[in-house]
Amino acid sequence: MEIFTSWKSWREAEGPLEKALPQQTVDTLRGAVEFAVRRHGVQQRPTGAPYREHLLEALEVAVTGAGLDDGDVLTAIVLHDVVEDTPCTEADVAARFGPVVAGLVRWVTKPKGGTKEAYLRALATAPSRAVLVKLADRVSNVQELQRMPYAFQRRYYRETVEHILPLADPYPWFAQWYADWRRHWRRLERWPD
Repeated sequence: MEIFTSWKSWREAEGPLEKALPQQTVDTLRGAVEFAVRRHGVQQRPTGAPYREHLLEALEVAVTGAGLDDGDVLTAIVLHDVVEDTPCTEADVAARFGPVVAGLVRWVTKPKGGTKEAYLRALATAPSRAVLVKLADRVSNVQELQRMPYAFQRRYYRETVEHILPLADPYPWFAQWYADWRRHWRRLERWPD
């Protein structure tokens, strides 16, 4: 199972991105990373790492793993949590990065007041570009699941198997990555009902 944790800062991401993508896309991504880092501020991942590392991991998954080059999808990957986790609005995202990116971010944003289960079920009706955003996001979240408490591992594993793996089926790279991941973590399938 390949792990994507090489890009901890924009400096580490920029060179590989410039080799893989048109300069205009790289420039947009630089702006998106700056925007997201400003919005997320001092937020941290549950492991204590700066939040930007999650955004860059998801981007690394998409570009170096899945080989995605759709600029709107890649920009949405960087911005996928700004509406959910900060005071930023969908209108703020649209004003800076356009309505397509804002729409993709909306699809992967948990609605306020809704349940996580309903949100995950709704992803089955998401457009393919939004699904790609979610798949890259979740690879970042689950690739080092061992860093989380055991109860979290079990819950997140079950959620990923039930809701995310079916989304990956039409996308060969993601389908294979998640199949390898599931084999690696299969011991968590022994959860009690």
